[in-house]
Amino acid sequence: MIGVELRKLLRRPRTWVSIGLLCLLPVVVAVFLAVTGIAPRPGQGPTLLAAVLGNGALYPAAALGIVLPFFLPIAVAVQAGEAVAGEAAAGTLRYLLVRPVGRTRLLVAKLVSVIAYTLLAVVAVAATGYVTGVTLLGTSGQLATTTLAGTALTPADLAWRTGVMVLYIGWSMVGVASVSLFLSTLTDSPLAAALGGLAVLVSSTVLVALDAAGAVRDYLPTRYWLAWVDLFRDPVAWQDIQAGALVQTGYVVVLLGAAWANFATRDVTN
Repeated sequence: MIGVELRKLLRRPRTWVSIGLLCLLPVVVAVFLAVTGIAPRPGQGPTLLAAVLGNGALYPAAALGIVLPFFLPIAVAVQAGEAVAGEAAAGTLRYLLVRPVGRTRLLVAKLVSVIAYTLLAVVAVAATGYVTGVTLLGTSGQLATTTLAGTALTPADLAWRTGVMVLYIGWSMVGVASVSLFLSTLTDSPLAAALGGLAVLVSSTVLVALDAAGAVRDYLPTRYWLAWVDLFRDPVAWQDIQAGALVQTGYVVVLLGAAWANFATRDVTN
């Protein structure tokens, strides 16, 4: 069943169209940076974008910073929202359950497919960012300077920090996926599930910026989304990264548990 879902994912044109669009925006931004030679001032614009001129090996981080606030969560929410609700809306869910396939097994297969899409999208943006950055923006001898640390990073240092960044952002997006996947088990409308997930994220973003919500800020799903920037400090500031990973783990466990409980008991064949 997992293999079937993965093949469906890879054969769908919309999978590659959505990932292609995610990769396109960082490419466009890099073209403008290369042509004009004008980067945002430190602290302005997408994260780390001010540090990439002449240091294109740092562009994967900037590329993910460009798509993370809006476009990447939207793509993941749409994919997760369609997982179960899409089958129900198309009338194929009842036929899947008629076959000797347990509901838990089917939900796990859907989850694996969503996680695969999420990681594929994050890795694709990072890889596109690297190729684009090195090609258009060049590299410096030490691959060093960032606006956060100002110290030199060796290629090995930059490689492991970028790898951890990709994993952290991927796990944060799995948290997004768990919201929409849970909602996908509650409705027959993929759009409603996706929009519901996005509504949760928008509400979280608003509350994070609200001083009156200080008591709950550290538990909101978007609170630590940009904590990966601390990977480019020297030394690495792990506190917020660890807190962000724990918060996302809590949401993933609770929401996927709720999705399983609902999907296992709900009459989804009507």
